[in-house]
Amino acid sequence: MQKILSNFSSKFKTLTSKFKRSQDEPTTEETAVSPELISNNQPNQQENELSPQFSVLSPKNFKLLDKRWKKIVAVVLFVLVFLLSIALVMGLYTLMVGKQLMSEANQLEVTGRDAYAAFKAQNLPETEIKITVLNEQLEKITQTYGKLGFYKSIPLIRNYYLDGAAGLQAADHGLNAATTAIAAITPYADVLGFAGEGSFEGGSAENRVKLILQTLEKVTPQLDQIEDELQAMQTALDEINPNHYPVQIKGKNIRSTIVKAQDGVGTAITALTQFRPIIEKLPEIAGATGERKKYLVLFQNDNELRPTGGFLTAYAVIYIEDGVVTQEKSDDIYELDKKFNQRIEIPEALGRYLTTEKYWNLRDMNTSPDFRESMSQFYKYYKDVRGEPSNVDGIIAIDTELLTNLMKVVGPIEIAGYGTFSAEIDKRCDCPQIIYALSEIITRPTPYLREDRKGILGPLMNNILSKLYSSPRAYMAQLFEVGLKAVDERSLQAYLFADDKQQAIEAINAGGRLTQAQGVEDFVAVVDANLGGAKSNLFINYEVEQVVSAPENGRITKTVTVTYKNSRYADNCNLEAGKLCLNSTLRDWFRLYVPANAELIETKGFIEEPNSYEELGFTVFDSFFTLEPEAQAKVQVTYSVPYTNKTEYAVKLWKQGGVSPFKTIMDVNGNQEEIVVGKDTIYRANF
Repeated sequence: MQKILSNFSSKFKTLTSKFKRSQDEPTTEETAVSPELISNNQPNQQENELSPQFSVLSPKNFKLLDKRWKKIVAVVLFVLVFLLSIALVMGLYTLMVGKQLMSEANQLEVTGRDAYAAFKAQNLPETEIKITVLNEQLEKITQTYGKLGFYKSIPLIRNYYLDGAAGLQAADHGLNAATTAIAAITPYADVLGFAGEGSFEGGSAENRVKLILQTLEKVTPQLDQIEDELQAMQTALDEINPNHYPVQIKGKNIRSTIVKAQDGVGTAITALTQFRPIIEKLPEIAGATGERKKYLVLFQNDNELRPTGGFLTAYAVIYIEDGVVTQEKSDDIYELDKKFNQRIEIPEALGRYLTTEKYWNLRDMNTSPDFRESMSQFYKYYKDVRGEPSNVDGIIAIDTELLTNLMKVVGPIEIAGYGTFSAEIDKRCDCPQIIYALSEIITRPTPYLREDRKGILGPLMNNILSKLYSSPRAYMAQLFEVGLKAVDERSLQAYLFADDKQQAIEAINAGGRLTQAQGVEDFVAVVDANLGGAKSNLFINYEVEQVVSAPENGRITKTVTVTYKNSRYADNCNLEAGKLCLNSTLRDWFRLYVPANAELIETKGFIEEPNSYEELGFTVFDSFFTLEPEAQAKVQVTYSVPYTNKTEYAVKLWKQGGVSPFKTIMDVNGNQEEIVVGKDTIYRANF
C-alpha cells in the first residue's frame, strides 16, 4: 500500500509539471491570434457598440480557452479518479486487515476471559498456560496491525493508528507483568490457595510459615520487574486520550473502557506500592531474621464498643520467632489496673457516664479512634507498671470477630476446665457460641468471688495457635483470607515502635490510623463509644445517609444521619438476679470526624448540645444519645466544609474497628446511590 501511494505521488508531480509547462508555453494558435488582438486596426463597429470590453474574446479565443479548461478538467478528473481508486484500494485492504484483526481480537478476548476465570478459580497452572497463549495471540495481532502502518503518514488518521499501537504496547507490558507475577506467586501457591506445585506443601503449617518468611526476600527483584512493566503500561495508556472517542459504538462502551483501563493500571501500581513494604519487612516483624520479637497483645471486646474497636478486656505478652508465637503471660485487664497506681484525672466525656470511675484507668485509655494515638497513651503508663515488660517491640490488638473467624476455619476448640468453644450460632443470643460462652465465663455475676475471670483468653489463644500450626494445607488459603479481612475491617491492628516497621504496617492499612486520602477533599468518620457497661453492641446495627449539596462559594453543605437499631429484648441486668446481662440501655458517646474548618449548622437526636473542636487535623462534632433494647435512635448533623472541586464529589468513608459492615446512602445533589462500607472506602460521584 505504501508503494502504491509513492507511485501516485510521483505520477501526480509529473502530470502537474506538464500542465504548468503547457501554461507557460503558448500554442501555435495563441501565437497566430495575438497580433490580431494587439493591433485591432479595424474594429467591428457592432461588437464595440454592444460590448466593447469583450471585444478581444473572438470565437477563436473562446476556442483556445475551451481547450485550456478541458485540460484542467481532465487533470482534475484524473486526480479524482486516481484518488478514488487509491481510496477504494485502501478501503478494501483496510477492510480485509480489519476483519483479520477483529477475528484475532475476539480470540484474544476469549483467552483473556479464560485466564481470568482460571485465576479466579485459583487454578495457577491453567492460568499460566492461558497467559502463554495470550502472549502468542498478542504477538500475532501486533503483526497484523503493522500491516496498516501506512496510516502513520496520513494526517488525522495517524493519531488513531498511534493510539492502537499504544494499546497493543500496553497489553504487552501487562502480560509481561502477569507472567512475572505468576512466577512470583508459584512458590506460595498452597499458601494463597492456588492449585499448583508450590514450594511449601509438605510438613506442618509451622514449617511452611518458616519457609515462607525465609524466602520472601527472593520476591523483591520480581516486584521490581512487575512495577517496571506496570509503569511502562501506564505510560503507553496515558498516550491515549479517551475524549477522542465516542461514548459507545454499536452498544459497546468505548470511552469508559479506555478510562477503566487507565485507572486499573494506576490502581495496580498503588496496590503494589502499598504491599511492597510489608512483604519486605514481614520477616523481621515475625522474628525470622535471627532475632525474636516481643509484643503486647490486647483483646478488644467489640460487643462493648470503644473508639479503637472495643473495650480492652484482657492482655498477653507474646514472643514471635520464625513466625511461631509463644505466650509469656496473659491476664485480665482489671488485674493490670490493680497494679496501676497512678492517679490521673478521667477525661470529662468518659466521666460523664463512667460514674463508677474516679480516675482514668488503663482499660479506658483507648479514647482516640486513631489506634496509634490511643496506644501511645496506653503504653506511656503501661511500661511503668510493676512486673510488666518495658522492652516490647509493639502493640497488637485483636477482637472477638477475629477469634470467631479463626474458629470457623480450624473448628471447635476444647479447653480443659472450660469446655468446648465453636463458631456455631448459639440460639440463646443468635451469635457465635464462643461469644456467648466467653460472656458466661467473664461477665455473669456469681454469688462467690471468682478469680481470674478472663484467664480463659490465654489458653484459648494458645489452643487456637496450636491448631493453626498443625492445620492441613487446605486451611492455608482460608487463613490468609481471614487475615486480609481482619486488616480491612480493623479486627487486627498494630502499632510497632520501629518507624520502618510502622510504615509497613500503615501501608496495608493495618495501623488503624485516622487519616485522609490524598486528593480527596471530604472525609467522614462515625465513631461510637459504649459507656453503659452492657454488651448491647452485639445486637446493634446502624445505617448512614449522607446528603451533599453542590459547592457554593468554595463550600458544600452536608447532612449526615445515622439510624441505630437494637434488635433484641432487654436482659435482666440486676446484679442480684445473677443472670447474664448482654443487652441493656446503650449510652453512646458519639463523635463525627469531618474535614478541618467545618462549621456546625444544626443537630438532632442528641440528649445535650454538641461540642465542636479540632483534633488530629479534623473538626469533631460530639455529643451523647441513648438507645433502648428493641428500639431505634436517629441522630443527625448538618454542617458545611470547604470544597473546591465544582464537578466531582469525592469522600473517604472511614470505618471504625468493631463495627459490622454498614449500609450507606449517598445523595449527591439529588442523585442517590446505596453502598456497603465494610472497610475504608472512597466514594466518587459527579455533582
